[in-house]
Amino acid sequence: MHFMALFVISFWNLFSVAKTYENIALNRPAWQQYPEFPGVGPFDADRAVDGDKSYLYVHGGQCTLSKYERSTAEWRVDLGGVLSIHHIFIQYATNNVIWDRNNTLTTNFLGFSLYVSNTTTKEAGVLCFKDTFYTRDTIPNPLNISCRLSGRYVIYYNNRTHFPLPAGYSAYASNDLCEVEVYGCPNASYYGENCSTSCHQNCLDGRCDVVDGTCLGCIQGYTGLTCDTGCNTIVINIYFYGKHHLFMYIIYLIN
Repeated sequence: MHFMALFVISFWNLFSVAKTYENIALNRPAWQQYPEFPGVGPFDADRAVDGDKSYLYVHGGQCTLSKYERSTAEWRVDLGGVLSIHHIFIQYATNNVIWDRNNTLTTNFLGFSLYVSNTTTKEAGVLCFKDTFYTRDTIPNPLNISCRLSGRYVIYYNNRTHFPLPAGYSAYASNDLCEVEVYGCPNASYYGENCSTSCHQNCLDGRCDVVDGTCLGCIQGYTGLTCDTGCNTIVINIYFYGKHHLFMYIIYLIN
């Protein structure tokens, strides 16, 4: 009974969070590194952001499909701008059979990473999650991952480049993503429940944390978690004159 109560509480909290934030990846442009059938719609990268995850068969037309026998697999979605993210939901293909150690697709999912970047290059972004601990017995599907970051691109990556591979890992990397949902605020200048509270006016570029409104940077002259505290900023202007490069400088404070 105690276990059941904990389960209900956990499920209710997840349900509440999902209703609070919007899926900002829905129907956004997507790309993958090695498409199995380039240009064939039912297997394109955008199948993972079309909102359809009712049929989880790899060849069922609702999931992305990348080429097999590749050492790396990469997929990304363009959110259309630098937005605030709360969490990411991943539904991996199951071939419509029980998801346990006997499902061969678990081997492909193991070891994946998630990045959030302002460019299409994952190395220029921030690592949100890296699986180093799941096994074929324990990896969840679907999976919710907390990722309180700000960025334009969410990048899913997996590789089979460092040998020997951990026990249970597939020999090659692949994407069998049926849905990737990125929950956050569609306007980076808002945060909180239903994304209805505006970030402080002194936040740099108007952006703040999606949950508590903490500024991701402050405009000049302000400091503090919400950039509401004025500070003195030293500004130095240097002026050059004539061919002998005589110069003068002015130092002043901005409150």
